[in-house]
Amino acid sequence: MKRQLHLNLFIHGRGHHEASWRHPGSSPLPLTDIRYYQDLAQRAEAALFDSVFLADQLALGGDVALAAMAAATSRVGLIATASTTYTEPFNLARQFASIDHISNGRAAWNIVTSWLATAAENYGGTGQVSHADRYARGEEFMAVVKALWDSWAGDAVVDDRAAGVYARRDRIRPINHRGDFYTVTGPLNLPRCPQGRPVLVQAGSSDTGRRFAARHADAVFTAHMAKATAQEFYADLKSLAAVEGRPPEQVLILPGLSPMIAGTEIEAQRLAREVNELTDPEVGRKRLSGRFGGHDFSHLPLDRPLSAADFPDPAMVEAARSRTEVILNLVKRDQPKLRQLLGYLAGARGHFVTTGTPEQIAELIEDWFTDGAADGFNIMPPLLPAQLDAFSAEVVPILQRRGLFRTAYTGTMLREHYGLPWPASVFDSPDWTAELHEAAAGI
Repeated sequence: MKRQLHLNLFIHGRGHHEASWRHPGSSPLPLTDIRYYQDLAQRAEAALFDSVFLADQLALGGDVALAAMAAATSRVGLIATASTTYTEPFNLARQFASIDHISNGRAAWNIVTSWLATAAENYGGTGQVSHADRYARGEEFMAVVKALWDSWAGDAVVDDRAAGVYARRDRIRPINHRGDFYTVTGPLNLPRCPQGRPVLVQAGSSDTGRRFAARHADAVFTAHMAKATAQEFYADLKSLAAVEGRPPEQVLILPGLSPMIAGTEIEAQRLAREVNELTDPEVGRKRLSGRFGGHDFSHLPLDRPLSAADFPDPAMVEAARSRTEVILNLVKRDQPKLRQLLGYLAGARGHFVTTGTPEQIAELIEDWFTDGAADGFNIMPPLLPAQLDAFSAEVVPILQRRGLFRTAYTGTMLREHYGLPWPASVFDSPDWTAELHEAAAGI
């Protein structure tokens, strides 16, 4: 079977450009209105996207109920973000298992080890957790949630009304986890998920983050400002997955792409300038400071070329280290003025931003897909829903005509869209069967 593109819709505010909320092309609905998210999910499903993705944060930013989006759709996958740093593993396992049941197998968890200093202030105020400690906690968190999702066998529920038996006790087990960070007895208080467990997504690109992704992620969201760095990341992560004993094709790599689309290249560029003119450089300066763990950039003039010396060492930043490296690579390569850098980051926070005709955008997607840079893309429309509609109506048909993207859903679950296998169950292992026999014999 010919390799197929995977496309996710990344929902962020009224669009990924930081000034999108001011533009008339963005939705008039308030971001607290669930109809906004349901409408976007329905549009993505109509265009046959694999999934929609919500990147919530633990500071300023609102929760969106995936359950409400599940009720409004039937095929498109539903990916939400939750933190291993400020969440209990039992609660998270239960919430995502619930969404997988409610959606009939379409849930995915975007795993983050929260880096925002403002998030730390909202959860105990004990200071920002270090990069190393976040990942150490994250590894144990993953062991716990995977065990909880595997604490029911797929055939545990028999629902035998005549016999008065709902579930087989011998097919449900405690996990009895005792670790450095968590003590969890289990089992989970929900049956096994339709997908075995939710699809796992991760977005770390630091060395530690890449190894974490190679061990755990089914899909990896990543940010690259150039095809060459995307190719390097792609090759490296596929190799790391193989080292972990995983088939590389079962770890999908999906860079972010934020295209401004119009009928002509000149019109697309005009639209991009129009939105850029709505930005506030001082807001961008504060966002840049947040990316570098609160580093003070207020002394830098807007119209002087930047150098790496204007930034702190990424190894000393306890924030999203991979994104700081993306920004520094751009500075080293292009030596932009601060105003130019802020303008670029305003488009999609360090992801690949481009303008062009539908044909040009399709060409770019095909080039990255066929030349070892991506298995698909996390589409980040600068204006929602206007640029999502442009992508769906104009770019998707080109990709379909080239045989790169589906013309119909062939499954109902996200694992099927992604071409992923179902996770194995501990109940199917010979060791578990032997344990049961020993327990029954009183050994």
